[in-house]
Amino acid sequence: MLFTHLADDLFRPLASPSRAFNAALLLHLHARVFGDAAEPLRKSELLAAIGDFSVGWSQAEIADDEATPVDPIERRSAVFRRLIEAGWLVERRERYVPVVDFDPDARLLIEELARIERGETRSYGGAVLEVLSALESAIASPADRSEALRNAAKASRTFLGHLRGLAGAMRKLEERILREPDLSAAFRLYFEEFVERHLVSDYRTLHTRFNPFRFRSGIVREAGRALRDPLTLRALADGNLREGRAADITAAERMVRTDLVEILSIFEGLDPHLDAVAEVVTRLERRISAALRYRDPRDSARIERAAAALRAVGAGEDDLAGLPLPQVSLLRTPIGPPQLTNPRMPRRLIEYEPLPEIDIDPAIEAFIAAKDAFRRRITVTPERIVAYLDARLSQVKSLRGSDIPIDDVDAFVVFQRLREIDVLFDGVLRERYRVARIEGRVSNGWLDCPDFMIERVPAPATRRRAGKAG
Repeated sequence: MLFTHLADDLFRPLASPSRAFNAALLLHLHARVFGDAAEPLRKSELLAAIGDFSVGWSQAEIADDEATPVDPIERRSAVFRRLIEAGWLVERRERYVPVVDFDPDARLLIEELARIERGETRSYGGAVLEVLSALESAIASPADRSEALRNAAKASRTFLGHLRGLAGAMRKLEERILREPDLSAAFRLYFEEFVERHLVSDYRTLHTRFNPFRFRSGIVREAGRALRDPLTLRALADGNLREGRAADITAAERMVRTDLVEILSIFEGLDPHLDAVAEVVTRLERRISAALRYRDPRDSARIERAAAALRAVGAGEDDLAGLPLPQVSLLRTPIGPPQLTNPRMPRRLIEYEPLPEIDIDPAIEAFIAAKDAFRRRITVTPERIVAYLDARLSQVKSLRGSDIPIDDVDAFVVFQRLREIDVLFDGVLRERYRVARIEGRVSNGWLDCPDFMIERVPAPATRRRAGKAG
């Protein structure tokens, strides 16, 4: 949706012959002229600011073409019209006085460009700690700070984008280094760009004593705890509904669950991204090390001289007279075991002995089997939920949670997860069942929670027949 909100000619000043001047002028207007002003500027004040800024630039740097005036007064008006026509500035009248302000959508773009121009970088520790702080704030006060959960999910996406961008920037720089024919220039790129910009500022922070990922387990723990607590989910959903971020309570609760699941998935799945970054670092360090080891030797003719000396030694002592003394003297040292390559030691035979027969205590085997059975009994799977609901929805279309009897512990294990089937298992059950929150409470001696309604979603063929009949 970016280019449907921005003017069609917005990037024309940034691609023209005077793009350096235009970019510097836009950043100057955003930071110094408009700044924190709440009201638009008078047109006369803006023209004066453009004229003052243009003093330090030559005519060739300011002009887009030959039609750009040379006179400073006319030239500042031409630059002003250039920004108006491109869509950066908006001119209107207030009480018959012409005023100018940044276009709202263009202002968002110039703020991002200003951030890039300042060289602002996000550290791993700051991003992870921001997510944890916002998540803890939302869980500690869900009724008043539900917006903090949205901020935590947004910060998680931003952090993941930063991590992906780091790996992409490293790969791009690796290609530049490998394509560089000059070895000195390649080394300069490696140490000045790769090491100083990426390894030191970002990557090396992962291997320090203050590793920012020490907060990762806290984020996963807090998000998982909130996702399993119906009271916290309901309070966060009420906050979203009260502050107008959702149309109804069902959409608000779905929004809360989606944010929590997204935070969990991001911080539980960071290892492949970190492995990708580490792989680029290792590969490039190995190639730079090999280039340093096998770069051009200082004496390129030493192989030929060594071969000539060996041929002379093989022919006899009389032929050594014509060779320089330094090369021959190196060959007259005593030759013995210290100078010869040691033969490889014979491998020792591997001694082995048969493993003793170990008798496992039947009580231990029974305990392991009981643990496996208990784990299977408390694990909720999609098939188990489908079998549970199909048995109870066989004669009715929908069923209230307060009307579902709980006969034993196995039924309770499945029942307590029914309110989450729209987000459980990546939403695979959403196509078969629909859950909605209704007034009332479920209080059956096993569980006390808000009431809900579950109904079976009609199959596609049934929906089409119903549509034709209607």
